[in-house]
Amino acid sequence: MTRQAIVVGGGIGGLAAALALHRIGWQATVLERAPELGEIGAGMSQSPNALRALTELGVEEQARSVGVPTHASGNLRLPDGRYLQRARPADTTALLAFHRADLHQVLLDALPTGWVRTDAEVTAVWQDDSSVTVACGDTELNAELVVAADGIRSTVRRLLWPDAPPPRFLGRTAWLGIAEIADLPGSMTLGPGGYFLIHPIARGRAYWAHVTTADEPGLRYDHDKVEVAHRVATWHEPIPQLIDATPDERIIHIDIHDLDPLPTYVHGRVALLGDAAHAMSPDRGQGAGQSIEDAVVLAAALADENAIEAALFRYDTERRPRTQATARGARTDGRRTTSRTAHRAMVTMIRLMPAPLWRKGIAANGNPTWRWQPPHLRSPAPPH
Repeated sequence: MTRQAIVVGGGIGGLAAALALHRIGWQATVLERAPELGEIGAGMSQSPNALRALTELGVEEQARSVGVPTHASGNLRLPDGRYLQRARPADTTALLAFHRADLHQVLLDALPTGWVRTDAEVTAVWQDDSSVTVACGDTELNAELVVAADGIRSTVRRLLWPDAPPPRFLGRTAWLGIAEIADLPGSMTLGPGGYFLIHPIARGRAYWAHVTTADEPGLRYDHDKVEVAHRVATWHEPIPQLIDATPDERIIHIDIHDLDPLPTYVHGRVALLGDAAHAMSPDRGQGAGQSIEDAVVLAAALADENAIEAALFRYDTERRPRTQATARGARTDGRRTTSRTAHRAMVTMIRLMPAPLWRKGIAANGNPTWRWQPPHLRSPAPPH
């Protein structure tokens, strides 16, 4: 008999979870509360660890077809245009940059038809020793397992982890945009109090993000394009050009939050995944990648273990230390790269670092996050 799961949330993490379950022979119903399926946001990059996970999901080739190599982590600049470190493509690991919607579509296309239900908001979850039930409007769905991939403001986390603190504002805000400018090299410009990131993405476009400090969440401006252009008006090209070339409707303004560490990602037959479990700041480029890793590790545990409880215990044991350490590191990096007081010391340290040592640190196996190897997804063990 085919084993059944419910995945709450149809973003990148939820679709990756459903695809991983499909790879091990399970069937999944994905519940997405939005009336239409799609991925909000602008761009992102995926590092070697996430690309290995996409290989286990069977979609690395498709992902590479819609991604663009970027050396942003190797090209560090100052606002006046000078380089602190410069990538050499021959010996620097390229990340793969995407429009979020393009990677989302790759995952969606790999799922069986009919697995995703839109306009399906989950309002309750309850369970017993043998199954878990989800209330969705007037409908109740029952399965052996629920995977909650419903984001940083997860309904499932609120229902089953009522004592968990809400998302925490990190004192930073960001403007994101997509411009129709082709063939820009990836780069990161470090200024006092903020940074500007550029990634080339598919179809002759560029993704950019300006991250800076904010005294409180919710501060908004009448014209985001004017505001962000003013903040980086004296920074080197193509930064002003990128903002000018971005239509107003393609500029997104977000406040940056993360989650305090949870004591467990598992509640009975319910597992939190992705931002619902460990939302993190974007400063290590690992948010979506850690969600994809979660999906592969969860499916591998389900395939190897007879009992759901044993599989979820293994998932929690493997994923919590890694994802929470990554979130802590991202939080620390974010404070450092947006600190006015630390800016001069950080710039001096980067400038004095020998280029070969810098490139070694951003090689495919140069840091523990990127060195991660996924488990192999295989056919599941028979149910207990």
